[in-house]
Amino acid sequence: MEILKTLSMNETNHSIVYEFVFLGISSSWAMQFFLLVFSFVFYVAIVLGNFFIVLTVISETRLHSPMYFLLANLSFIDLCISSVAVPKMIYDLFYEHKAISFLGCHIQIFFIHTFGGVEMVLLISMAVERYVAICKPLHYLTIMNPRMCILLLAAAWIIGLIHSLTQLAFVVNLPFCGPNEIDSFYCDLPRLIRLACADTYKLEFMVTANSGFISIGTLFLLIISYIYILVTVQKHSSSGLSKALSTLSAHITVVVLFFGPCIFVYVWPFPTIPLDKFLFILDFVITPVLNPSIYTFRNKEMKVAMRRLISQLGRFRKIL
Repeated sequence: MEILKTLSMNETNHSIVYEFVFLGISSSWAMQFFLLVFSFVFYVAIVLGNFFIVLTVISETRLHSPMYFLLANLSFIDLCISSVAVPKMIYDLFYEHKAISFLGCHIQIFFIHTFGGVEMVLLISMAVERYVAICKPLHYLTIMNPRMCILLLAAAWIIGLIHSLTQLAFVVNLPFCGPNEIDSFYCDLPRLIRLACADTYKLEFMVTANSGFISIGTLFLLIISYIYILVTVQKHSSSGLSKALSTLSAHITVVVLFFGPCIFVYVWPFPTIPLDKFLFILDFVITPVLNPSIYTFRNKEMKVAMRRLISQLGRFRKIL
């Protein structure tokens, strides 16, 4: 009888947490108002900018090439990553009680890691595409054929889903009996694990190994590939080095901004420092705006295509 009573109490304790409460980024009203305006303006820019890039690439036949195919998919993923966390953050800034359901938290983790994994592979694919374009221009169309582009995109989604499901498997069966406060503005996996009513030391190490080390490894792989491209270009033509450096500097900027917060959160040994929350604003708010700016507004062909699309949309409005 005593054993049944204990089991009943344990089941009750493990079912107490039906929602998680976000502590947000700051308790200051002025800071929250600033973040509300800042996030809203940038999110509108993210939606309009990235959607317009995807629409331009789809509608303009001259942009049906591997580089723009990967760019359009990167813009779509940036839009998805931002939409997973930013609208919820903007909504929560209106209210004192910032909560998310137990299921909603796990869904948010799933999509954040899925889209994050897809973007990692897309960035590697873009580095491969730049290597072929710069170092093997005569074989570009043979190597970067439509089938290869589809395979790269499929690999990105498969790896992203595997990565996300692996991360979710770490937490889906964890017991949560309180407290239920997450010191963040979204369901942060390391902080969520620390709320579990269990010994999570080994689990935290596995999460770090799965996300932190993968992020560091991918970052170094990308940096090394960019260095190799620059060295190859310098050997063949010193005059082309400045052009290659100008092109790759945009890629390097995006890569550092994307991987920086990930590495900090999963590897930094002092998680009590709230700097990680501000760093992740880079991933969810700043980087998705910079990507279209860096990859698009510096590209003459893309700018011409956008102007053509805007004029076509203008003529369509007049007809209506």
